[in-house]
Amino acid sequence: QVQLVESGGGLVQAGGSLRLSCAASGRTVSSYLMGWFRQAPGKEREFVAAISGNGGITTYADSVKGRFTISRDNAENTVCLEMNTLKPEDTAAYYCAAKRPPYALYRTGYDYWGQGTQVTVSS
Repeated sequence: QVQLVESGGGLVQAGGSLRLSCAASGRTVSSYLMGWFRQAPGKEREFVAAISGNGGITTYADSVKGRFTISRDNAENTVCLEMNTLKPEDTAAYYCAAKRPPYALYRTGYDYWGQGTQVTVSS
């Protein structure tokens, strides 16, 4: 019922920046927990960041803390991930996800997923 479409991926040199965007449709997701995950070839999907419905609470994986920022614009039904000081180990397919309320855990139990957008960081 909720469709999520990511955009903004690409190729960037180490130390550079990218902004990923996730557009939600089908329902207003202003009350949903929104998250970003990533998956590199041969590895399991990994939690990156999440943001509460009103944007008041954010949480990040230790590997990206201080470099990535998650934000949302509920008027436009979108979520963004600003990625700075990118490292080769950030290379992965990045996925947007949404979780219906009520929710307690931020890193598991998501209900809807996007198709992914590729981020490649060269050294």
